[in-house]
Amino acid sequence: MSVRMLRHYDAIGLLRPAQVDPSTGYRWYTAAQLTRLNRIVALRGLGFGLQQVQELLGERVGAEELRGMLRLRQAELRAQIAADTARLADIQARLRMIESEAAMSTIEITVKPLPAVRVVELTGVARNMEPLSIGPVIRGLYERLGAALRSAGVTPTGPAIAYYTDPHADGDGENIVVHAALPIGALPADGTPAAAALAGAAVVDLPAVTQVATVVHRGSMDDCLPSYQALARWIEDAGYRTTGPSRELSLACPEDVDGWVTEIQEPIVPV
Repeated sequence: MSVRMLRHYDAIGLLRPAQVDPSTGYRWYTAAQLTRLNRIVALRGLGFGLQQVQELLGERVGAEELRGMLRLRQAELRAQIAADTARLADIQARLRMIESEAAMSTIEITVKPLPAVRVVELTGVARNMEPLSIGPVIRGLYERLGAALRSAGVTPTGPAIAYYTDPHADGDGENIVVHAALPIGALPADGTPAAAALAGAAVVDLPAVTQVATVVHRGSMDDCLPSYQALARWIEDAGYRTTGPSRELSLACPEDVDGWVTEIQEPIVPV
């Protein structure tokens, strides 16, 4: 606490010194006054003005009430920090996207058919199609799905497949359904412990697709927007349009996200 601020508190009657040296003007404060000073600092930290602090201290705010006010402010600040952190991550992703636009002009696009595949999947809801919204949802789904398959003794027959569907029949809404899927062969027999381990998952037959345009994205899927945009530009320029949900095939998924390799697949038909 600065000398200037202590003098100001004295002038407005908020915290008067216990004694003032008449010759030097030096102020003394007692140990008992530290409690009042701590309350002043705490209330100022909560955003109260000096007049409000004076009124609150005049009402003799108790320690428990002050603790409650501080805990509430603590929760508000944590929520604000979390929101600001998410916004910062989004800005960083946008910057990376802009910086990579030149490289995306030389990206390699492949057109090929996809065979039908049987998968076991879990689903969740993300608030929108932004990678930073999808990421936490899909990671949790794959953790649960992987644990269920291990409990059932079932080994996936191929790489993980993620895809997304719109839960709104009229397309009016931002939230989407996230599908975290793993290809499987034979299912466990009904009534067995293995089947029980997979009870919360759905078995889905993904249909064959005549043509998909694909691009390989390297690195974290939090930074996949440039790859999606480059693929969308190619589809439009080549005289196609998308049809049906896109898929993301995880070709490599090491612990270090910089080593991730994901094939983005967009079903297409000629315009």
